[in-house]
Amino acid sequence: MSTDVDEETAMSDHRKLGRELGLFDTDPLIGAGLPYWLPDGATVRHTLEEYIRAAERRAGYRHVYSPVLGKRELYELSGHWQHYGDDMYPPMDLGAEQVVLRPSLCPHHAVIYRSRAHSYRELPLRMAELGGMYRSELSGVLGGLTRVRAIQLNDAHIFCTLDQVADEAGAALEMIRQAYEALGITPARYRLSLPGPGGKYVAAPELWRRSTAVLTDVLDRSGLAYEAVEGEAAFYGPKIDVQVADGAGRESTLSTVQVDFHQPERFDLRYVGPDGARHRPVMVHRSIIGSVERAVAHLLEEHGGAFPAWLAPTQLVVLPISETELARAGELVRRCAELGLRAQLAGPDRGSLGARIREARLVPYQAVMGPREAADGRLALRLRDGRRLNPLPTGEALARIDALVRAHSTELWDAA
Repeated sequence: MSTDVDEETAMSDHRKLGRELGLFDTDPLIGAGLPYWLPDGATVRHTLEEYIRAAERRAGYRHVYSPVLGKRELYELSGHWQHYGDDMYPPMDLGAEQVVLRPSLCPHHAVIYRSRAHSYRELPLRMAELGGMYRSELSGVLGGLTRVRAIQLNDAHIFCTLDQVADEAGAALEMIRQAYEALGITPARYRLSLPGPGGKYVAAPELWRRSTAVLTDVLDRSGLAYEAVEGEAAFYGPKIDVQVADGAGRESTLSTVQVDFHQPERFDLRYVGPDGARHRPVMVHRSIIGSVERAVAHLLEEHGGAFPAWLAPTQLVVLPISETELARAGELVRRCAELGLRAQLAGPDRGSLGARIREARLVPYQAVMGPREAADGRLALRLRDGRRLNPLPTGEALARIDALVRAHSTELWDAA
């Protein structure tokens, strides 16, 4: 029985799937832990990133860009240099200065916040970025997309008053729930990650007590079952980790919500309150899907490469039975492109109809086009799950697919 499980796990390994499906690869000349994305993989990644950006805009986030380099002093001020230095790349000398590839986006966002004066009327101020960061991972722990050295992180920081923290953290948990629903992800568990023995944590007992109390209250109010685990906190504060599991049962953290009293103090962040005095904001760190790399790795394994239709690199494949239908099939592909649907033409030069159907087994929608469909403008759709639909007018069929894609639905067809 264990052999069957091992074989099944190997078949669903995202590294094997990613290469077979032409999504990503690696090359020794580029380096270990530095995968490159092929066109279909880039399409999945871009679609996922745009979904997150749109969700953040609807939730009132403002997007920024910040550089992937920072002076060593920046990370000394944030505490990363002292508490996280083993995971950072060595500094690079630029004249009299030293710069570092950033291991985190939060110091940059703290600097962006303090670059302008802020009033309590602006809070909560929600700042988001899909930004690059770098971790000096040892070669022995690198693996596919799950442990890489160059990371694209879906990150955000909310600067708010103490009274707003619980609502903001709760709203972040709801965004995570909605994203998982659209992506077809089931969390393995929710974890309240607390400090443990050792000196890797900021020595500020009162700040730890306050931030832990806030996150515990948020989890209790949410009604989610969770487990408190020592030794998994960030160096500056506790966090809620949303854990996912692969086919072998190995857990990893995909999404996080953190409450931080430490960095607002280190960067001397302020806002002007209704009393006219200057007050310290609280910084809520939150990531809906974590790193894009890890998210795609988990999605590959969760769905075996059969992504939800809105995320699939090819959403519809057009299969003309013979050369006679090629021109009409090409028109259908162009019509899909005008709607924003990703369609491809798989003509008779690619083999028999049966072979082409098998080759496109992971594509959500297959449109077989024979003489009748080409003549009367109807589509005979096959769904990835094996269902065959009665022929529909082309406009109606495409409109129904488009509606499901725009709704980020995990369903292939709406029978209504």
